[in-house]
Amino acid sequence: MRILLVGAGGTLGGAVRRALAERGHEVIGVGRSGGDVKADVTDPEAVARLYASTGRLDAVAVAAGDAVFGPLADLTAEDFAATFRGKALSQIELVRQGTRHIAPTGSFTLVSGILAEEPIASGAAASAVNGAVDAFVRAASIEIAPQRVNAVSPTVVEESLPAYGPFFRGMEAVPVSRVATAYVRSVEGAQTGRVYRVH
Repeated sequence: MRILLVGAGGTLGGAVRRALAERGHEVIGVGRSGGDVKADVTDPEAVARLYASTGRLDAVAVAAGDAVFGPLADLTAEDFAATFRGKALSQIELVRQGTRHIAPTGSFTLVSGILAEEPIASGAAASAVNGAVDAFVRAASIEIAPQRVNAVSPTVVEESLPAYGPFFRGMEAVPVSRVATAYVRSVEGAQTGRVYRVH
């Protein structure tokens, strides 16, 4: 398959890229500042240019999304707006425009996260946006068939504990390779409208 992978240069994205490439897929990595193709997917016009430049695809996968963490009392309206742009609206736009650019039976794999179900202090914006992504997947799946759309919802990964561990006190981390396996399941499988939880 020919797969567009957004966030290919990050910890999760790198693991997803390796897992897909090892299975013989052609992976086109997208990053804001690096990768095979550079694009800021929070900009709908940049998404349009991205699809125009990459040609026909079999699948699109997203392994990145920005969220603002902080006490609810300190979060501003712009913090919430930035979180929704960075993780929900960008992924929605990739699907909305992407249905015209992927194969008739192609797929989208989005990323949400455990905070949709297991909130933490200082994580209200992230919880809200993860829940939005999960809800969008369920709704979009009934409209874009036979194309498919799923989400991968991971907990914190072991490789990111130095940066994010203090936010996820008492939560068990998983190896990033386990999360990458869920992407393989979504891309190569037949299910749609699913949230694959890796907790």
